[in-house]
Amino acid sequence: MAKIETRLFGFTQKGDAVSEYILTNPGGLSVSVLDYGAIIKNIIVPAKRGPVDVVLGHDTLQEYEGDTATYCGAFVGRYANRIENAAFSLNGKTYQLEANDGANHLHGCFARKMYSVKAFGDTVLMEADSPDGEDGFPGNMKIAVRYTLTPDNALRMDYRVSSDADTIVNLTNHTYFNLNGGGSVLGQRLKLYASTFLEGGPGNCPTGRILPVAGTPMDFTRGKAIGRDLTPGSDQTRMVGDGYDHCFVIDRPRAGARQSICAWATCDESSISMKVYTTQPGVHLYTGNFLQDCPTPGKGLRPMQKYDGFALETEHFPCSPSHPEFPSTVLRAGKVFRVSNTLRFFTGKQCGVI
Repeated sequence: MAKIETRLFGFTQKGDAVSEYILTNPGGLSVSVLDYGAIIKNIIVPAKRGPVDVVLGHDTLQEYEGDTATYCGAFVGRYANRIENAAFSLNGKTYQLEANDGANHLHGCFARKMYSVKAFGDTVLMEADSPDGEDGFPGNMKIAVRYTLTPDNALRMDYRVSSDADTIVNLTNHTYFNLNGGGSVLGQRLKLYASTFLEGGPGNCPTGRILPVAGTPMDFTRGKAIGRDLTPGSDQTRMVGDGYDHCFVIDRPRAGARQSICAWATCDESSISMKVYTTQPGVHLYTGNFLQDCPTPGKGLRPMQKYDGFALETEHFPCSPSHPEFPSTVLRAGKVFRVSNTLRFFTGKQCGVI
């Protein structure tokens, strides 16, 4: 069973004390999470050359608070990804949201919340409230985020939210991975279990078209180096900064409580591999195309660079309120919305071949 250590990480600008919870399993895999933003700060994987921290982040709380661009490691919502024109209609009423991504709404305020914590066994449970009207959304929402570290080198992330009024919700974790612990991720290999993707349009909002990946740079079905098809790329990759910032539709028989594999990433240099499982219908691949715009330094005071990390955001589809053909993100009053995800790490010969 994992052990949990707790230490003070710092104080917010409002004066709240922020703690870091460090889970370590018997095999030496270590995961650090903060009660500010439910942020995953470190995932340290024991490898042949020594421990490798495979996630991007910052060294201080002030740097996390000052990072208004990347959402590094954070749990995000009420609505992960975009809502076009920062507005949606529900039950005949239109709700205006915070426009924080040009004209659109992006991710929301969960990444800036303080969470109450219960730590027990191999699990850290973080809970918070989102009052009616926060970011413009209806309903008082109860939030629970559970991180569990297993003996077989897996981090399980379970989310549960409920509301006292009809609302919409989309949840994800926004960790950036670099399985080599540094440098560009374009040479690391990725397989996505997705034969279709959402075509991006203006403002990187989906057009509504779900297109096959076959014969395009979007095809990761057989596994390839992340950057292999970015030169010359396509209209889709060029419009988001010469990279990927797209939601892929996971190949699965149907959505439900059972997790399905959606991604498999491998780094030959570190011999670290990661498989991602989820109950969500989509996975959004973002290759850090604008990490260089991060206003605060990364770990070790090193400025973040383009392609320093890739995110695999398991989610419902962006802009779903504008596309009734997409899986619904409506949460009815008194109902519970649940999400379950797992990151499983392998090293050495366990990595396999993509």
